[in-house]
Amino acid sequence: MSSVSLVASAQLPTPWGVFTMTGFKEEATGKDHVALSMGDITSDAPVLARIHSECLTGDALFSLRCDCGFQLQAALQRIAEEKRGVLLYVRQEGRGIGLLNKIHAYHLQDHGADTVEANEALGFAPDLRDYTICADMLKALDVKSLRLMTNNPRKLKAMETHGIHIAERVPLEEGKNRYNEFYLATKAGKLGHMLHE
Repeated sequence: MSSVSLVASAQLPTPWGVFTMTGFKEEATGKDHVALSMGDITSDAPVLARIHSECLTGDALFSLRCDCGFQLQAALQRIAEEKRGVLLYVRQEGRGIGLLNKIHAYHLQDHGADTVEANEALGFAPDLRDYTICADMLKALDVKSLRLMTNNPRKLKAMETHGIHIAERVPLEEGKNRYNEFYLATKAGKLGHMLHE
């Protein structure tokens, strides 16, 4: 049984092109998630894809504390350039701890904690995201194989575990600046992200 149900689809014009936006409801929590797709993503050829966790501060409020907003825009641009691909926008703010807890974590980071230490100080694991819903969204869209834009080895392993073939990992390093250098170093050093810059 799928963890999500497909609810509705509509066209979404963006600065990079017109995407099809498909809305999903997560059965266990009632949370809404969306997929933005372009072109024929149901053929056997691997699909350029991004699994993007919601980051209100980075995606909508232009925060420089993370690289999320930069990655979101770069992924949409790359999909549009290829005229084929899919981006999952998954409502798992702050690696799954939620917006208000993320603000608490930011406060701890303002006082010297890194992103992992801050989550743990609040009683959370470093990363609580559940990728089962992502695999189920891709299956509902009849996507079989990915060229996944990610630096996170957990995403690669999770997709393979849930039956989504990874044909290629496509690095996505965007938006490094003086405000997020420590954050990116922590992601590489403590969470195993594959960063080269």
